[in-house]
Amino acid sequence: MQESYFTVEQIAQMLQMHPKTVQRYIREGKLRAVKVGKGWRVSGHDLSVFTESAPVPGETPTAVVSCVADVYTADKAAAIRITNTLTAGLNSKPADMGKSSMQTQYIPEEQKLRITLYGSARIVAAMLESIAMLTEDSEQA
Repeated sequence: MQESYFTVEQIAQMLQMHPKTVQRYIREGKLRAVKVGKGWRVSGHDLSVFTESAPVPGETPTAVVSCVADVYTADKAAAIRITNTLTAGLNSKPADMGKSSMQTQYIPEEQKLRITLYGSARIVAAMLESIAMLTEDSEQA
């Protein structure tokens, strides 16, 4: 029997969600996929597993938050220190705070560290508080 495969766009249409949401599920490992050329393909089996394990709205009260914070820094070394501190905090969070992710990008032309956070409301709030504490010293100087 031949396995059927679906593109991100086909899955988005079937599940009535944005293709970027499907791509995020793939990136986070919630939806198994294989890279074929420049696009992703999901097997029918993996799509079934994903849809059967998805929480039913109303049964599992959750809040997931994403945000972007721009932190203006003196130089790249300061951006690296902030990134390392935030990474350590994220890696040592309690398990009950749920899954989370952080991406950072330093933009030298603007002397800016861009931080993208994704996770439960509690962990994102804690990370934003950490950013506030890390940048308070430089604001007062």
